Amino acid sequence: MAKFLCVVIMALMSQTLMAKSIVVLGDSISAAYGIDVAQGWVALVQKKLNDTHHDFTLYNDSISGDTSAGGLARIDQALSLRKPSILILELGANDGLRGLPPAQMKSNLAEIIRRAQHAHAKVLLLGIKIPPNYGKRYIEMFYNVYPQLAQEMHLPVIPFLLEDIALTTGLMQPDGLHPNAQAQPIIAEKIWQQLLPLLN
Repeated sequence: MAKFLCVVIMALMSQTLMAKSIVVLGDSISAAYGIDVAQGWVALVQKKLNDTHHDFTLYNDSISGDTSAGGLARIDQALSLRKPSILILELGANDGLRGLPPAQMKSNLAEIIRRAQHAHAKVLLLGIKIPPNYGKRYIEMFYNVYPQLAQEMHLPVIPFLLEDIALTTGLMQPDGLHPNAQAQPIIAEKIWQQLLPLLN
């Protein structure tokens, strides 16, 4: 009996050691703002992991309204607590909506990425765009942050997470900023395709 218990304990410890975590550090788009959390893209990606990669657990450390500065303030705790193998970084939209300097946003995101990489986590960067009323120059500076970071720091990137969603009838909430429940499977599949190579 004692030998059997020892084997069970060792097996459980082995599973714990083999378990890997993925952290989503994001804002309202990842926090399932305005919809049931179970309908959000993070929950849908977790279901895909359950079906194909049992050794990965997804932790959603996203906060509605968060900025790149807020993410930078939280990243060390997330890395220490979760010890992720992969970080999915989805921040910046609120920087843009508040008209904050794109250069500062880029600096904040770059530092988050550096800290994650230093902790041996792979990073998947999710880009976003802001409404056109902020002016062409600002919008271009803002949007270019994501491909620049991806190139400079050798990251996989989705340049615009809401491509084919933001302007499609029936896929956005009434505020025009947040995807609705019908859009979530599309987002989840888009992220899944970029996540798969990192899992393998």
